[in-house]
Amino acid sequence: MGRPSRAHEVRRLILDGAADIFSRRGYRATSMNEIAAAVGLSKPTLYHYFHNKEEILVRLYEEVMSDAVDDAVEISESVEDPREVLHRLLVYRVRTTCERQSIHKVFFEEEEELPRDLVETVIEQRRRYEDVYRTQVRRFLDDHPDPPDIDVTVFVNSCLGAANWVYKWYRPDGPRTPEQLGREIAFYALHPLG
Repeated sequence: MGRPSRAHEVRRLILDGAADIFSRRGYRATSMNEIAAAVGLSKPTLYHYFHNKEEILVRLYEEVMSDAVDDAVEISESVEDPREVLHRLLVYRVRTTCERQSIHKVFFEEEEELPRDLVETVIEQRRRYEDVYRTQVRRFLDDHPDPPDIDVTVFVNSCLGAANWVYKWYRPDGPRTPEQLGREIAFYALHPLG
């Protein structure tokens, strides 16, 4: 695999810069001029890579969902024990959300700004992502000699709520690394499984 192209590097710079600004100022309050200035590009150069602000937002959403689904599937296929799969999924979710806090804040707070046709795609991708969790919980319950009495959907939504909400309160200078925080949240979230 070769080195990323200059165009890929510039797009990455723009997406990361836009996520940071959107997370601080909000999507609507941010202009293309501000994005260009933040990443050290002229406005015409920025428009060479992205036609408008909406295209940047769409790319951010597509990236978050695609990465989340791909990573969840990879983890679920690489580990046999369903409880361990759930543990790894939650640790990964927390760690990724902490490490890419800006983009996740945008993801969770700017959905109403998406074009209508993309909203359905995001919902479908989210469903696919949650299905990975539901499948693992059902596998665990089916294999358990004395399964706990839990509602699978409520359980999964509670786990994901705990994992996703860290974008609101995680501080990089806090007492835990993203990995440590992920392990701790996974421990608490999976406790009902025994």
